[in-house]
Amino acid sequence: MNNVWRYLKQQAWLMVLPLLLMAAYGSGAFAAQTPSFSATASGTTNNLTLNATVNVSDADAGINGNMYLGFHFQNTWYVNNGTGWAQYVGGALPVYASGPLASRTIEAVRNADLSSVVGGQLYVGYGLTEADGLANGKYAMVYTVTANVAPVLLGTAGNFAILAKTGISSVPSSAVTGDIGVSPAAASFITGFTLSADATNVFSTSTQVVGRVYAANYAVPTPTNLTTAVLDMQTAYTDAAGRPTPNFLNLGSGNIGGLTLVPGLYQWGSSVTIPADVTLSGGASDVWIFQMSGDLVMSASKRITLAGGAQAKNIFWQVAGQVTIGAGAHFEGIILSQTAITLQTGATMNGRALAQSQVALDSATVTKPAP
Repeated sequence: MNNVWRYLKQQAWLMVLPLLLMAAYGSGAFAAQTPSFSATASGTTNNLTLNATVNVSDADAGINGNMYLGFHFQNTWYVNNGTGWAQYVGGALPVYASGPLASRTIEAVRNADLSSVVGGQLYVGYGLTEADGLANGKYAMVYTVTANVAPVLLGTAGNFAILAKTGISSVPSSAVTGDIGVSPAAASFITGFTLSADATNVFSTSTQVVGRVYAANYAVPTPTNLTTAVLDMQTAYTDAAGRPTPNFLNLGSGNIGGLTLVPGLYQWGSSVTIPADVTLSGGASDVWIFQMSGDLVMSASKRITLAGGAQAKNIFWQVAGQVTIGAGAHFEGIILSQTAITLQTGATMNGRALAQSQVALDSATVTKPAP
């Protein structure tokens, strides 16, 4: 952490110089009816260039005021006073730059390693005074530092919405969009689906499945394909469980209800509970991996919500124990369970249920994620 702030202090002149030039020569940037704030990033978290843009309102343009630049990490605020970063401990908010207000872009960091502050958030703002900025909402959080986490490769297990080794059951009527399969278990261990065998006996169908149903005792090439898919599932589980150096360790002591979770690697040496709604907020290419040595239990009628473009295909829940999705709850992501997965009455899931024992649905819905 100290290395990050030393870097920012050394680079402070790069941030201040554009402001000094604009104050001396004016700015070609545009104003707006209301203020707005944004950020752009390039590179990876350990080599990041980050620019923050402030669009000053028409009413404030040209009036003397102050710019502010702050960073929030682990319940602590850091503020840049134009010469470097320092922890904010109270009193008047340090000013980043002063002068006639104009819309501008500030280079916050260039080629910086921010891997030690994953989850930290960059704020920018302005005001005629500090009180004006705070009272009139002339500030915003514009960027959250995310971890560089590679997705877990599912191999051919990714061809299935549900894949299990010992059985798949349904209390009708469930609804599955995507293929389902069991191996080494036979088709007799797929219960509650009322299967209709295809003429080739390579697969069967069910009114509860928009896709195909496969079992280890079907005609070739199904047995071989399923053996490969199960091995790929086990490999994916081992990969997810073995990822080192978590960004978040034992967050909430295993209770993540009510939290907004940024991309990264999360690890718990315990079970994990979701007793309240959870939000996963990040971009379309960001990845979440959740490692837990116990069970995963989601309470009834709770929801996992994706924000900012986050995609279910990039969310991986590695669970050493059992997974229970409560009645009426909504789940997002790929479950890699070493034992069983149960979706209780009316539960819905956007993702994949990949279990090394069984998957049980009780009038539940599983929809494979968008590619």
